[in-house]
Amino acid sequence: MSRLNQHIKEGNIYGRLTLLIGLLNFAPLCVLPFYAEEAKYAYGFIVPGVIVTAAGVAVCRLAKPPEEKITEWQSPMQQGSLPVLFAWCLAFLTGAVPFVITGQLDFVHALFESVSGWTTTGLSLVDVTRAPRVMLFHRSFMQYCGGLGFILIILILVQGKQAMNLYNAEGHSDRLMPNLKKTVRTIFLLYNGFLVIGVALYYVFGMSLFDAVCHAMSALSTAGFSTRQAGIGHYNSFPIEMVTIVLMLVGSTNFAVLMLLSRFEIRKILRVTEVRFLAGLILIFVPLIALSLMRHKDMGLLESLHNSLFGVVAAFSTTGYSITNYYTWPPFALGLIFLLMFVGGGTGSTAGGLKLTRAYLIVRIGQEYVKKLFASSRSVTAPRFNKAQGPTPIDGALIADTAGFVACYMGIFTIGSLLITLTENCTLLEAMFEFSSAFCTVGLTGGLTTVSSSTWTYIIEMIGMTLGRLEIFIVFIGIHSFFMLIKKRCSLRR
Repeated sequence: MSRLNQHIKEGNIYGRLTLLIGLLNFAPLCVLPFYAEEAKYAYGFIVPGVIVTAAGVAVCRLAKPPEEKITEWQSPMQQGSLPVLFAWCLAFLTGAVPFVITGQLDFVHALFESVSGWTTTGLSLVDVTRAPRVMLFHRSFMQYCGGLGFILIILILVQGKQAMNLYNAEGHSDRLMPNLKKTVRTIFLLYNGFLVIGVALYYVFGMSLFDAVCHAMSALSTAGFSTRQAGIGHYNSFPIEMVTIVLMLVGSTNFAVLMLLSRFEIRKILRVTEVRFLAGLILIFVPLIALSLMRHKDMGLLESLHNSLFGVVAAFSTTGYSITNYYTWPPFALGLIFLLMFVGGGTGSTAGGLKLTRAYLIVRIGQEYVKKLFASSRSVTAPRFNKAQGPTPIDGALIADTAGFVACYMGIFTIGSLLITLTENCTLLEAMFEFSSAFCTVGLTGGLTTVSSSTWTYIIEMIGMTLGRLEIFIVFIGIHSFFMLIKKRCSLRR
């Protein structure tokens, strides 16, 4: 046993990731002791769990650690992107298997559900009124682990020479503690600590323990799967809705800011640009939407503010929960919700979208450009913004990175929307809403994504979810690294 542990600790990163994903397959089995009548579904998790875990152990024991072989054609990001992409693709496949072999969904629908779960999107094809509880837990657990990230989970247990490359490649940009291991453990403790608090509050305010666990996992991972057809709106409970708002805010907040919050360093938090920008969005958008609802839907002030606040937080956190039918809202209010979906949550958080920092930088760069037009030619400015770690200059490299990402983001959004107009024969506006929901990992649907949708629609949306969760370039760099690796192997054989 000790030799096996040593092999795993020092093993190939692909083996360790495979082993981790295999072990995660067994987690839903913890539900079965409480619902013995669903024991017949256990094999749906045991079969893929055993196969993938065994494969991971075999790779750890037999394969050499590739991180020890530093090749000249790979940058640090390329070295990290391929294992990250491998882990997510393997998780997509293994997450779909329980639905298929237990007869819940066919393969295409199951794969869509799995991708939507792991990427914390929340678009669903499962009938939650008929699904077994073990499957409902499986959906929420996928979202919870997808929000935290596979690389971060594996780094909690073991680290290698490539640890920092992997950590950065999965979208975690902040160092909360002096070294990476402490940073990873801090994030893990914060994430799970808020989960426990969320479950307790949901339970106190009237949810069953099972529903409380599933909804806390989904809300904290800003995902949106629910055990109820009407989602959070099913409970019609103000305290439950407030708890959900808090969990969505926590999930969409940068982990570095949460670390400051855990230390009660409020002054430092208030100086962080993301926090200020988010507060500004809430203070502007909530009253605007509330006024629109009061005017067009004959709502009272308190009801309109309540619906507006929940909708705004659900939109920018890209959770997708709802307590009302957004599609009955006036176009102005729905348009603001659509805009917030693109803005997204904090950098390094579980939320999707462009992210708050990039949205702020777009506004700030435009502001600086306009100021430059009216300023003296001799004036020199040095714009900055504040991260949790301190002031950061807005230099040429940061501007180029932001502009490049936004350009690619909007390009993919445009292409995806146009393709869905072909696959679903719908209007461009309907396609834009549906693809943005997948691409920004929001999970709201206007009715296009159903069990009867085209297979090509599922494929387009699954690609959008993956690109949105892994922030585009990791996917492209990973694919490029894969083909470069094959090319390198072929040239060595010759």
